[in-house]
Amino acid sequence: MRRKALREIHPEDPVAQNIRAMVELAQKARDDRTAVDRLTDGVAHVAGSIPFLVFHAIWFVAWIGLNTTRYAFDPFPYSLLNLVVVLEAVFLTSVVLMTQNHMTRLAERHAHLDLQVNLLAEQELTAMLHMLHGLCTKAGVHVAIRDARVEQLLAETNIQEIAIALDRGLDAPLAS
Repeated sequence: MRRKALREIHPEDPVAQNIRAMVELAQKARDDRTAVDRLTDGVAHVAGSIPFLVFHAIWFVAWIGLNTTRYAFDPFPYSLLNLVVVLEAVFLTSVVLMTQNHMTRLAERHAHLDLQVNLLAEQELTAMLHMLHGLCTKAGVHVAIRDARVEQLLAETNIQEIAIALDRGLDAPLAS
């Protein structure tokens, strides 16, 4: 609770700035949706709800119940009901796939943003290691860099080499 009060008092707080940035990105993504995206999101939201499931259960029971009486308009094997259900399934499947495509685009955008931030952080850390090594040298503190990991961290990271190595590792057959 105290941390929340600090964010309200100190708008320069990095955590508060990060939260505002995340909220702004989410709001922009919500605002940039097309009419079709908003429609499919709404349909998927309704179709994925308990009331939708309950409505369909009642509808099927009523349909079958009515068609077992003398007022049957769609006798067993309920061909009209099957047609309606299949058409609804095709429609809902398309809506779900469109919603998943939209969510995938958002996830890819977030992944690219994460990668960009991680690359910047890596570059900043490498620069800080160089500065720290330079300060130690200037202050006369001899720091022997014998550890291969430290030498690797002082070198610039080649993202393409890492991506190629990762792809090779992922494409390699699993050892049994």
